[in-house]
Amino acid sequence: MLIRLISGRLSKSRRERLGEIVRFGIVGVTATAVQYAVYWMLIHVAAPGVAMTVGYVVSFAFNFVASTRYTFHVKANARRGAGFALSHVVNYLLQMGALTFFLHVGVAKQWAPIPVFAVCVPVNFVLVRFFLKGNRI
Repeated sequence: MLIRLISGRLSKSRRERLGEIVRFGIVGVTATAVQYAVYWMLIHVAAPGVAMTVGYVVSFAFNFVASTRYTFHVKANARRGAGFALSHVVNYLLQMGALTFFLHVGVAKQWAPIPVFAVCVPVNFVLVRFFLKGNRI
């Protein structure tokens, strides 16, 4: 309701951008929950880096399909797939660096992904949007 009220006062391009942000939030929360659930299950039997990597790979597959079809309404193709993968390589490296940092400063391994996600999700939005929609950020 609030989004509809706000979007009614925006230009078409701004409404589209707001819709992308809302859809990205839905997809991102779901993909992040999947990644964290896999991490949480594996953290009891694997090192944090391994658990984070496996969770990332599982959420990556979901995220690509959902981002192309639902968030940005574009067709998946080789160019977009390569750009999406590249943006996620950057995001993965950022996540692993942030995870290492938060573990190093004493955040418990069960909770360390939470601040990682807070840092990395906004960066990922910009990267994914750039690679899926072009240079219109």
